[in-house]
Amino acid sequence: MPAYIVAMMSIHDADRYKQYTDKTPPLVKKHGGRFLTRGQDVSCFEGTSYDGRLVILEFPDRAHVKAWFADPEYCEAKAHRQAASKMNLLMLQEGGSNTENPDPKL
Repeated sequence: MPAYIVAMMSIHDADRYKQYTDKTPPLVKKHGGRFLTRGQDVSCFEGTSYDGRLVILEFPDRAHVKAWFADPEYCEAKAHRQAASKMNLLMLQEGGSNTENPDPKL
């Protein structure tokens, strides 16, 4: 089942951040991932508006996400991102088959 990454970041050094984004696409592809969105505009329909950068990735499963995140080449690239931005990185649960009446876990 697919696993998804949601990355939300605020960038304070665009030049350094570009060193990260220049290296990321082939590393995502290497681990079977693909970008669903990569920094496009975000519209807020409810709540506090978001003016940071938003990236959503899809991988075949959690194992592929973990392999990508632990890849030494990605770790090297990640150092540029960490120096240039503040980020929240979320891995969403693998997609499930029950989308009509999911457990709300109240």
